[in-house]
Amino acid sequence: MELSDSVTHKNGRQRKPAVPQGDMSDGNRVRNTTPDLEEEGEALLQGSDTENNGHPSVQPGIRGELGNVSLLLFLYVLQGIPLGLAGSIPLILQSKNVSYKDQAFFSFVFWPFSLKLLWAPLVDALYLTRFGRRKSWLVPTQYLLGLFMLYLSVIVDTLLKSDEGQGPDVITLTAVFFMLAFLAATQDIAVDGWALTMLSRENVGYASTCNSVGQTAGYFLGNVLFLALESADFCNKYLRAEPKETGIVTLSDFLFFWGVVFLVSTTLVAIMKKENARGQHGKKKVREETQSVVETYKLLVSIIKMPAVFTFCSLLLTAKMGFSAADAVTGLKLVEAGVPKEQLALLAVPMVPLQVLLPLIISKYTAGPRPLDVFYRAFPFRLLIGLGYAVLVWWTPSLKQDGGFPLYYYAIVLFSYALHQVALYSMYVACMAFHAKVSDPVIGGTYMTLLNTVTNLGGNWPSTLALWMVDPLTSKECQGAAGQNCGSPEETGLCVKEGGVCVTSLDGYYVESVVCVLIGLTWWVWLGKRMRRLQDQSPAAWRCRIGQCSPSS
Repeated sequence: MELSDSVTHKNGRQRKPAVPQGDMSDGNRVRNTTPDLEEEGEALLQGSDTENNGHPSVQPGIRGELGNVSLLLFLYVLQGIPLGLAGSIPLILQSKNVSYKDQAFFSFVFWPFSLKLLWAPLVDALYLTRFGRRKSWLVPTQYLLGLFMLYLSVIVDTLLKSDEGQGPDVITLTAVFFMLAFLAATQDIAVDGWALTMLSRENVGYASTCNSVGQTAGYFLGNVLFLALESADFCNKYLRAEPKETGIVTLSDFLFFWGVVFLVSTTLVAIMKKENARGQHGKKKVREETQSVVETYKLLVSIIKMPAVFTFCSLLLTAKMGFSAADAVTGLKLVEAGVPKEQLALLAVPMVPLQVLLPLIISKYTAGPRPLDVFYRAFPFRLLIGLGYAVLVWWTPSLKQDGGFPLYYYAIVLFSYALHQVALYSMYVACMAFHAKVSDPVIGGTYMTLLNTVTNLGGNWPSTLALWMVDPLTSKECQGAAGQNCGSPEETGLCVKEGGVCVTSLDGYYVESVVCVLIGLTWWVWLGKRMRRLQDQSPAAWRCRIGQCSPSS
């Protein structure tokens, strides 16, 4: 139940928590960013305390680059806006009683961030030198994001309408929001690369902080804040003196506002911001060494072919099957049971401190030679929490009152989610620590990117499949109309037309929950131990042989 992502797929959206081992959660860097050692040595010989004019140089630290840091933070905030909006759509669709197959179809919107490795080499290698390596992609991408948002602001109300017996146009919604997510992922590649050269060597570590804080803030604005301000009930209860039938903002208004912000801010960046080799006070930036597109793809294939890596990737692609029902379906079932979608979104707010502290605490236990032991131990607890979610969904309808749900119910939901976060982050940080441990330092950026991409995909496909299977596993019967059944939407319509009502006799979510836990336990018993044994492999098993993984080979 990904409440922090408003019940979307965390593995697809990828807000990047701060992991102490560095920016290990970045899933798109295929570039090698190494300092220019010769120029640095020359500067040291000339003396680091003086500029070329002989005057003492100023060492401003982060203060001298507040403008660059602020720009990076703003760009990452912009990146989080369309992701947050995409994350709010499943909740809106659920309130309009769409099928879970429709939800599964829309879940493909969250795949681009897990697949961006496929086109990241193109973003790195193809650009206009005069305009700038990163601006060549950043500017057109953000213009397209703004234009798509303006276009959506005109048609989104029509796409979401569910009158005259027709539901929302899920296919068109998926296509448009998929493009938004694809453009946001491309913008992420460009901004991540620009961050490494925009900041000086001593301050480049702030790039990861800007990423985590900015993307989280943007997601919060596009998801939690939007759902709260769009809800008439929330606005009437907390923000208005006189109640109204609509919220303070609509989805159309929100999209139009941010579309204009994208267009205006992108124009300012294109005109005013230059990609310079040197920053303020003559401080050198980190210089990037570029591989060709073909070399990068050959390198990825060479890494995957290594037996240890192939085995590990296969395990990563199957490890999250046991959590798919809990992670992908639980939140939607709570909305179906009557829990206000804005209340679910707001429950993510008190989780922010926990999400910041957990990686710091867990990293103390994953810093040793066997980080996957933490992954293995947290695995069954996360499976049990999934069963607890199923019980929570079953219990929810009985607690509904005229004024909503009692306060203690939300406290229980919040406590359940906190437990889920502990198990989730234990597994996540352990996995990232192992990635850092085994990645060949010679090609560390590409190596880490590949492992992170496979990890993300291992969460995406089970979530989509879990959503897709809810309806086929659900049994309904028509009560009040003899000879009718509810096996399809057409048959359901006939049942209602004959004066009957369709009643769920067996909810496919509960079937999925049990099946997923059984699959997860089987994986834990048979394959979990195999994953632990990968830690016993010698470092040579994870290293590319001479010439095998060389970019020039």
